Amino acid sequence: MAWLHRCALAIVGLCAGASAAWALDVAEIGSFHVGGREVALSGLAQQEIVFSAGAPPLKVDPNGQFEVEQMYAQYVKLANPKARYPLLLVHGGGLTGVTYETKPDGKPGWQSFFLNQGHDVYVSDAVERGRASWARYPEIFKTEPMFRPKREAWELFRIGPTDSYATRASFDGTQFPLEAFDQFNKQGVPRWVTNDAPTIAAYEAYFRKVCPCVVLAHSQGGNLVLSAALRVPELVKAVVLVETSGAPDPEKTDLAPFKAVPHLFVWGDHLKDFPFWVRVVGNVAKYRDGIRAVGSRVDWVELPETGIKGNTHMMMMDRNSDQIAGVIQDWIGKHGLMR
Repeated sequence: MAWLHRCALAIVGLCAGASAAWALDVAEIGSFHVGGREVALSGLAQQEIVFSAGAPPLKVDPNGQFEVEQMYAQYVKLANPKARYPLLLVHGGGLTGVTYETKPDGKPGWQSFFLNQGHDVYVSDAVERGRASWARYPEIFKTEPMFRPKREAWELFRIGPTDSYATRASFDGTQFPLEAFDQFNKQGVPRWVTNDAPTIAAYEAYFRKVCPCVVLAHSQGGNLVLSAALRVPELVKAVVLVETSGAPDPEKTDLAPFKAVPHLFVWGDHLKDFPFWVRVVGNVAKYRDGIRAVGSRVDWVELPETGIKGNTHMMMMDRNSDQIAGVIQDWIGKHGLMR
């Protein structure tokens, strides 16, 4: 509606116990679905279902045409952005775009931070996640969904050491707000391990619709957006990888299209305490070396080495998340991506 355009949006956040407020001159708020395909199903049994107590039963025919494998994006465009290109925030595995919205402890997340820095910001839900929606299993999604238990989130995301969940004994100095851990786990959604191809295709469609852009991706999202960006490298002006859990194999992938695409890698604390993360960092380092070899400008930041300590895999939710976002913002500026 017209009143949504050229409006002033006041955002108030609580930071470190004090009130901090800023006003954003917003031109447009909106959303869309992109990518996907039509699938026709047949031969499935009809059922009579009562959808609401007291309502008569309704005959449901599950056969017909469906839209599947699409993704969802919500955006906030500023009236006078300071950034040259929109910033796309991409979530990781078992999560949605909520990753970047209000943090589990109620404080403003990276969506607010980067809007305040002058970026048009897009926050997406990938194929099968959140508002992108599921598809029938096993007719369309071929495997059953996986769900992350809270213990896995506690230990895999390095809030505490291995076998510490039962007592919730965190690492000393952890930046994750422990009182918000249960609230964080309310964000978890199912994931499928057989949907990489349609997800990459959806990200490619997303880039074609929105970009040129800068892409910031977390965890599983890193490998997916890199694979999609290799198909349209001219549309991706820079990539920020926040603890990406994977990346294209330089021995099997032509990385030359990324020659002009600068990369920033950001890593938190306690990586060496988990064999899984040691292997992840080693594999991603091979990709880093591969893009350096083709001429890409690469920065590899291990936060503890810079004096920023105690950060978990979910560093955008940690207490010092704005400090880390500031490191990313400085990098974006140094690469000429601000006006």
